[in-house]
Amino acid sequence: MTTLVTPAQATPTHPALTTLRMLWRNKVATAAAIFVVLVVITAIFGSSMLEDIATKQNLRGRNLPPFDFSKDWLYWLGGDALGRPLLARIIVASGNTILVASGAVFFSLTIGTLLGLIAGYTSKNLSQAIMRLADVIMSFPSLLLAVIVLYMLEPSVTNLIIVLAITRIPIYLRTTRAEVLEIRKRMFVQAAQVMGASTLRIVFRHILPVVFPTIVTIATLDFAFVMLAESSLSFLGIGIQPPEITWGLMVAQGRSYLTTAWWLSFWPGLAIILTTLSLNLLSNWMRIAFDPVQRWRLEIERK
Repeated sequence: MTTLVTPAQATPTHPALTTLRMLWRNKVATAAAIFVVLVVITAIFGSSMLEDIATKQNLRGRNLPPFDFSKDWLYWLGGDALGRPLLARIIVASGNTILVASGAVFFSLTIGTLLGLIAGYTSKNLSQAIMRLADVIMSFPSLLLAVIVLYMLEPSVTNLIIVLAITRIPIYLRTTRAEVLEIRKRMFVQAAQVMGASTLRIVFRHILPVVFPTIVTIATLDFAFVMLAESSLSFLGIGIQPPEITWGLMVAQGRSYLTTAWWLSFWPGLAIILTTLSLNLLSNWMRIAFDPVQRWRLEIERK
């Protein structure tokens, strides 16, 4: 006797697999995700493998033009003013660029989310004090504040991460607080309160999982902004200093040769543009995928 399996009795698909399938059906978001993953892998493994090659000078290859396939593959994008291969330097620079951006986003997300949870679920006085702190930080333009602080402190990776993280805290703080103020009125939170659940359990077990998808989406978009901010600071000469390299510093070092060797600034600038564009496209897809109200759009595409 054959047993019919109804849709309700079918084995449910894991949410992660469902999300990956929806991502695969959106070709633009898939391409953006693949590019971001390649950049991260390159930043983790490539920078350590090519660090010596990226710093070794070869004056015979000064300002070597790109697409000379008779040379070593590391010189296919050309050489810089000291004959160092641009491809190797871009790969090594990706490590510092991703390190600064990921460090700043991680600390600003962690601190901002915790403060937002406190401001949204505790007493009014404490909430007002936290929000005034956010207003003070937001009263200064983020890049201007970074310029002032880095001008007084020694430009380094650590200081750059700290400064950029501080300037981005209010974004996560205000978003989390607004979400918490709305979620705390829902029935499942009130039910947990009636059953005697502690404040920590309610906040971290019931409220945070609902807020987290929104925070992750913002972090993806914010990652692109922090990358541009780091590149701007390095371009101005107050970011990471030589012999360390970032994409922004490479653009700054090539501006003196724009009329004679355009490729010195073009390739690292293109890396910044493509990475930022990919993060923006991926963030736009995540905003829809993680929103229960708008997720039906992707469900229709899947069907």
